Amino acid sequence: MKTKLSSRFWIALTIFSLVGQIAWVVENMYLNVFIYKMFNASAADISAMVAASAVAATLTTVFMGALSDKIGKRKVFISGGYILWGISILCFIFLKEGWIKSAFPMVASAAAVGVSLVIVLDCIMTFFGSTANDAAFNAWLTDSTDKTNRGGAEGINAMMPLVAILAVFGGFMFFDLNLEESWTYIFAIIGGVVILVGIVGCFIIKEPALEPAKEGYFKTVIHGFLPSTAKANPSLYLYLIAFILFNISIQIFMPYLILYYEVSLGMKDYVFIMAPAIVLASVVTALWGKVYDKKGFSFSSWLSLAWLMAGYVLLFFFKATALVFVGSLLMMCGYLAGMAVFGAKIRELTPVGKSGMFQGVRIFSQVLVPGVVGPWIGKTVLSNAETIVNNDGTTSFVPNVSIFLAALVVAIVLCGVLALIGHRKANKT
Repeated sequence: MKTKLSSRFWIALTIFSLVGQIAWVVENMYLNVFIYKMFNASAADISAMVAASAVAATLTTVFMGALSDKIGKRKVFISGGYILWGISILCFIFLKEGWIKSAFPMVASAAAVGVSLVIVLDCIMTFFGSTANDAAFNAWLTDSTDKTNRGGAEGINAMMPLVAILAVFGGFMFFDLNLEESWTYIFAIIGGVVILVGIVGCFIIKEPALEPAKEGYFKTVIHGFLPSTAKANPSLYLYLIAFILFNISIQIFMPYLILYYEVSLGMKDYVFIMAPAIVLASVVTALWGKVYDKKGFSFSSWLSLAWLMAGYVLLFFFKATALVFVGSLLMMCGYLAGMAVFGAKIRELTPVGKSGMFQGVRIFSQVLVPGVVGPWIGKTVLSNAETIVNNDGTTSFVPNVSIFLAALVVAIVLCGVLALIGHRKANKT
């Protein structure tokens, strides 16, 4: 029988997932635009920032997820983490070229210092965000659901990145991102909202019934990385390997996607073009979790990958607005539907009562390896990209369709891995 989840759960899931994803969208998609426009960042700078943030996110999730298991609490990490996360976002308001020149008068390049400061502050922000969202919130979601309702809850959770993209796209259309004051308003609004949600969480989040972990803290930290743990949970770790490849494919192009639309295609009105695609993809993703509950992982994952790869093909071969729209729609549907089914499968295979310990392993697969390898591949395929001269005489790179071809190649490798997992499962039965 399906376990019914309370309205309080759904409200908390929706609010914290949506606002958390809005903050991540600003970091993952627009912080790249921020350093590109404000400090003339190169593809190597963007790759370094994504990689540093991925390392910070992984280490944070490993240690803070284990700490939440050791203490046996989720709520304090979620609410307190969101409040500190919002404060760290507000700090980006100070990163302006004029302030940098006055604070560091001896440096030859304020832009270079600006890039470095953005990367450092991004890591600090990631610490608080990963504590609240990646470690505590995801553990809370696993603790609060079971195999009868996890797909539906994961469908809502997985659709939120697209809803967040839509909200950020819609909000950012009112700002000229070439102006410093626009970024001041953006960081102030996002930071303020995240702080507010953290405060609200003190009242609406229901603490799951958890017993503090009996193992010592260090054993709790390394539990998910022990060979004995992998040997005891082979299916979980096979799906985590597949999840790594899925996210590498996404991270090859995602850091450069907005720049590709705006700079390469010249789509100044890309918000209006992409909004319908995002709405449709969000609806598909919300329903796809229910498809997982009924049809299982194999059916739902293969169809998700088919959408994703079809989107890559269209984006690689075509630049006409209508076909870019269709390609983006398929890519987004495949991306978020894939996140939903992989997320649900990994939660399903996570040992009961140890979800905090395993958040580090999950983030290793979702963020660290993909966040380092994916942008590195993207940077490599863009190494000979065309450059343009800005109004101030500086140059900037122009992302091209090679990122979609590279992402497609990794997705094909993923198909092979999933086929091997399916063959292994069939032989066992």
